[in-house]
Amino acid sequence: MKKTAIFPGSFSPFTNGHKSIVDRMLPLFDEIIIAIGVNSLKEDLYPIEKKIECTQNIYLDQSKVTVVSYKGLTVDLCKEHKAKYIIRGVRDEKDFKFEKTIAQNNRELSPEIETLLITTLPIYSHISSSIVRDIIKNNGDISKLIPKNSDFHKFFNI
Repeated sequence: MKKTAIFPGSFSPFTNGHKSIVDRMLPLFDEIIIAIGVNSLKEDLYPIEKKIECTQNIYLDQSKVTVVSYKGLTVDLCKEHKAKYIIRGVRDEKDFKFEKTIAQNNRELSPEIETLLITTLPIYSHISSSIVRDIIKNNGDISKLIPKNSDFHKFFNI
């Protein structure tokens, strides 16, 4: 049976921290679906189509990675793609508490789907999409915070 995992998020933008999580999980799964969702609580700088394109460019040479967009519950997306796992990155205690609550609720909704909370490598623990967006808004250099082979560089004229 094919082992598929969903890595959901708003990825606004997809950072080196996100890439590290996906890269570290690739040996464990036959397919990882990076699922870019609409999060009404987060301010977005660019359309979801651009986020999909930029994220796909990071994984052009990796056949095990697919990038999709979605609305609604992550567990419903898992069922649609026959994924039994949700991958979530955790930078610190605050992230852990938040992600644990979401994982428990997902478990209530769909007990057959397991959530894996993966700790961020220390080198990336300071990176968040919110901080990257703030740096962008203030014309700062984000080149060390996002994957080099994404089109986010071109999009922001870096």
